Amino acid sequence: MHSLAEQLNKTIYRENPNIFAMLSKLGKEIYFPKVGILNQSAEAKKKASKFNATIGIALENGEPMHLDVFQQNLSAYSPKDLYPYAPPAGKPELRSLWREKLLEESPSLKEKTFSLPVVTNALTHGLSIAADLFADEGDSVILPDKNWENYELTFGVRRGAEITSYTFFNENGGFNAEGLRQTILNQKEKGKAIVLLNFPNNPTGYTPNKEEAAQITAAIEEGAKEGIKLVVITDDAYYGLFFENSLKESLFSELSNIHPNVLALKVDGSTKEDYVWGFRVGFLTFGAESEELLQALEQKTLGIIRAATSSGSHPSQTFVLEAMKSPEYKKQKEEKFEVMKRRANKVKALLDSGKFESAWEYYPFNSGYFMCLKLKTANAEKVRTLLLEEYGIGTIALGQSDLRVAFSCIEEEDLEELYTLIYEAAKKVEEQQKEALEK
Repeated sequence: MHSLAEQLNKTIYRENPNIFAMLSKLGKEIYFPKVGILNQSAEAKKKASKFNATIGIALENGEPMHLDVFQQNLSAYSPKDLYPYAPPAGKPELRSLWREKLLEESPSLKEKTFSLPVVTNALTHGLSIAADLFADEGDSVILPDKNWENYELTFGVRRGAEITSYTFFNENGGFNAEGLRQTILNQKEKGKAIVLLNFPNNPTGYTPNKEEAAQITAAIEEGAKEGIKLVVITDDAYYGLFFENSLKESLFSELSNIHPNVLALKVDGSTKEDYVWGFRVGFLTFGAESEELLQALEQKTLGIIRAATSSGSHPSQTFVLEAMKSPEYKKQKEEKFEVMKRRANKVKALLDSGKFESAWEYYPFNSGYFMCLKLKTANAEKVRTLLLEEYGIGTIALGQSDLRVAFSCIEEEDLEELYTLIYEAAKKVEEQQKEALEK
């Protein structure tokens, strides 16, 4: 059990042992990560007066980035599309439109059998449903070492699954498909594993290229042929934000119907793709060859939704639906994509200039909202704290050396100053560490 959970349990028992006795196994194991991204972001919100590069949203002109097709129409809807409960599976027209979107963006899906997407309360809910349906105590959940911390809560703490990790990058700076392959094959004795694939990756901002994607698919197929039952979840939270040479389709397209021992799930949503983080509209889609199986899985999914949330937000679904139907939707998304791409390209140009190389290297990135610095000698947490306390700049420390920077929420013209100040802070920490060793 995590030490933070133990601390909470002791407090509850001390204050009222009867209430402590009411807690379920899950209730005893859940906790809020004090040193995680949410906590660091909350701290940065209070103190980061200059730049706050911690949170995974995009900002523009001092406010959250948004599409006019959402903002201009918030008071233009019929009451029937706002106030009644939405169906547990979501608005039928929205589900159909999102399925059409998947087919348009991933043409190879036309050759596959997959379900009508079920609307979820954004992506975390979709992942939680997947965990509830497929993760049992002791099951292996395969993740790279560079991953979103919420997976541990969703699959590990909530469901008691065992997190098994492999190194994200190989020695050539590409995706470590061989590491994934070996980790899958290591599950042969258990006979089952859940594989989580998150591209563009949080925190690194990396998406595999076509060759690497083929290697990933081959690794999963090999595991399936070895008799391992594989639930493969593609977390496509940042789908579409591909700035350089990378796979442009979701791996869900390749993995659906690949082998009887593979069940593919796609978790995605309007949340990040359409810059409507607070709307909480996501989707869960299954890929399997049998329509009857897909329908049965959908019914089980609806049972989970009914028991937990009943249904999603009707107004949010209406807003997304009407925006997607607007003739301006694709044009405005492309405009915002170009803003994000310019920011990513500016960051890469700055990092490749050589002016910061004494302080860090950076992990490859080609997509998404984030990138990660690998500090050479400075401690990442010390740099994060110094940036916050002395510079008013928020970043996310991950482990001893990694510092995640969300370029998505920094204006292009401010990026050079941001990285210059991060460099300055890193050098200060290096000097402090050197002085401490000499004492």
